[in-house]
Amino acid sequence: MSASPSVSYSITVRLEAPSYGNAVSGITRAVEDAGGVVTGLDVSGSSRDRMRVDVTIAASSEEHSKAITDELTKIEGVEVGKVSDRTFLMHLGGKIEMTSKVALRNRDELSMAYTPGVARVSLALAENPGDARRLTIKRNTVAVVTDGSAVLGLGNIGPIAALPVMEGKAALFKQFAGVDAWPLCLDTQDTEEIIKVVKAIAPGFAGINLEDISAPRCFEIERRLRQELDIPVFHDDQHGTAIVVLAALTNALKVVGKKLQDVRIVGSGAGAAGTAILKLLIAAGATDITVADYHGVVHVGRDDVNGAAGDDGDGGEDLRWVAEHTNPGNLSGTLKEALAGADVFIGVSAPRILTGDDIATMAPGAIVFALANPEPEVDPDDALAHAAVVATGRSDYPNQINNVLAFPGVFRGLIDAQSNNVTPEVLVAAARAIASTVGDSDLNPSYIVPSVFHKDLAKTVAEAVVAAVKGQQGE
Repeated sequence: MSASPSVSYSITVRLEAPSYGNAVSGITRAVEDAGGVVTGLDVSGSSRDRMRVDVTIAASSEEHSKAITDELTKIEGVEVGKVSDRTFLMHLGGKIEMTSKVALRNRDELSMAYTPGVARVSLALAENPGDARRLTIKRNTVAVVTDGSAVLGLGNIGPIAALPVMEGKAALFKQFAGVDAWPLCLDTQDTEEIIKVVKAIAPGFAGINLEDISAPRCFEIERRLRQELDIPVFHDDQHGTAIVVLAALTNALKVVGKKLQDVRIVGSGAGAAGTAILKLLIAAGATDITVADYHGVVHVGRDDVNGAAGDDGDGGEDLRWVAEHTNPGNLSGTLKEALAGADVFIGVSAPRILTGDDIATMAPGAIVFALANPEPEVDPDDALAHAAVVATGRSDYPNQINNVLAFPGVFRGLIDAQSNNVTPEVLVAAARAIASTVGDSDLNPSYIVPSVFHKDLAKTVAEAVVAAVKGQQGE
């Protein structure tokens, strides 16, 4: 699949060009001939004979950006100056900051915010720790915790390289749900040490968002922290993905006129996201799901189901659960073989493992969610030739399955409800809330999930989470 020019690889090139003739049109033509897209052109200075032009260009990769720049140097009379990568410019100095909510303009205000006045508040909290939600940032702060072992689709790149991703996550929390989040990148990948560290820092936070921690360790880390902490613990790679997949599938099934309990679903990937999706689909009413991983279809007779972690990172205990709760037809063999006649495909695995011909073997009105990123399991254009609805994890195709649709509102709701009980009922409620923001009159094969900028999305999700929590508590 050839990549299209994207703002992710946007550059601004400063040029000196003649101020007469067709110099500007020559610049635009050179960019277009090289496969780029001019998205902005500003004259930032000029004289009688020369002008300084800042050209903003969308490319498809770093190599493509360099190739475009090289073409610009070949234009007669044009001199290429500074080339700025706009994505790197956005990250200069980091993307988030801490600001004070109170004024510190004089000695009185300083004495109340800090010593000696603050000591009174500290003593009150020592006597009644439960007041921390009322008197400190604990009421609205989430720790975004990673060990850098499974960052995006980049793999085990470590905590330093993970930091800009976690900063971005914190910015999204604030932008979409008003939650103050802070990135904590841990320089350890030892399961017990991560659990120990998170428990140690938990008193300062209202919730823990685990992020980009590889399977199978992520399962144990989340399980233990949920048992041992009194604040919500949410592994977004598992549950955020599952929520948005269920929301998208709910609406996609409306488009094709099918019901969740009646369709046959085939999944690719039995790691963190794949297992969480499976569990949430079952909680929502799915009855016929078959999962394949690196070794083929998961079934109870497979040699590695009762063994240790496989080559693809799936753990024995969790893989055994998958085998015991899926594959009612007791299929074996390959993913492609299992896909024949299926109504739904959900991929959270690896790029280019399927073709359009494979999708053609699915049932009429097929739904394809190819979510491997940046390259999906099947080329979306090839899938669209045979499927009724196609979704990806990419922003340059319709129906992007993006976790930001879920996690801000989910945490807003859990914090507002002061609940640490992240149950399947809460997750299903969040998914249905996301689905509900796309009205039936707006629903179509290219619009099954709302925009991440939908103004009421996080509020709608939060309210649904609060209602689900209250329903469990019998209120």
